[in-house]
Amino acid sequence: MREFEPPPFAIDVAQEGERTLLNLSGELDLATVGELEGALSERLSAGEDVVVDLRGLAFMDSSGVRALVAAHQSAQSGNGSLVIVRAPRGSEVDRVIDVSGIATALGMVDEPPAG
Repeated sequence: MREFEPPPFAIDVAQEGERTLLNLSGELDLATVGELEGALSERLSAGEDVVVDLRGLAFMDSSGVRALVAAHQSAQSGNGSLVIVRAPRGSEVDRVIDVSGIATALGMVDEPPAG
């Protein structure tokens, strides 16, 4: 019997008009969070409008929560804008979002805004 191997972390970047979409998949944890932090920092520092879609994540730990909070703070400071699309309700990632209490604080949405 083969052990389950989680999908690798990936960021699929797409341009939709004036917005940059970052579609996350796999596992966002301490080993992979630097990739997300770099992608967010680069785009927000350039003043871009960014949408981060968490719906493809299989797992997220507290380092992912920290990265999202830091990006939100950066956007609130006038560095671009940030919209975070919440993981599906009831998923493992959604439970992390609920436990951390970040959904309301970060203004998470269930669907990407129409572009």
